Amino acid sequence: MNQRRSDAVKRCLDVAVAGVGLVVSLPLQVGVAAVVRSKLGSPVLFKQQRPGLHGEPFTLLKFRTMREPDATHVTDEERLGRVGKILRATSLDELPSLINVLRGDMSLVGPRPLLMSYLPLYSPEQARRHEVRPGITGLAQVSGRNAISWEEKFARDVEYVDSRSLALDLRILAATLAKVIKRDGISAQGSATMPAFEGTPS
Repeated sequence: MNQRRSDAVKRCLDVAVAGVGLVVSLPLQVGVAAVVRSKLGSPVLFKQQRPGLHGEPFTLLKFRTMREPDATHVTDEERLGRVGKILRATSLDELPSLINVLRGDMSLVGPRPLLMSYLPLYSPEQARRHEVRPGITGLAQVSGRNAISWEEKFARDVEYVDSRSLALDLRILAATLAKVIKRDGISAQGSATMPAFEGTPS
């Protein structure tokens, strides 16, 4: 199967799975939204511009996992709290991103969409991660998630770009489910999530 046909089939699979997933998870999402509203306040959804295919910006949708910063909640660890940790550990915060998949902003599998501010910091090789749609999960996530370095993550992202196939996507989705169950690699050492990327030293 040539790459263009494979990408078309991948898009059909994305739409089918995301559509079914949204319907099936609707009661769960309503429950999560109620918990977020009760424990973290409004807004329930986290919305942020992220780079998509070819670095073009789109609005990422997720459930909020952090409180607004205040005098007692300053660091990410303090702002995250128990509810946020549970949502991230179970990946329930990612459920609204299925809407991004339906819209065509994202795929089920691909490099994770990071911050717009990172775009000028990538090396030319690392920037190749934007040659495909970003994903809810990806090769970097099943290779260590936040427990591996930025450089290792980007290497896995580019590896995915070069070797992507439907068979690889299915393996990554299966591995993602196992990671979620085991709750592996949620945080980097010494950080609530992952330290900011500041560029790769020359």
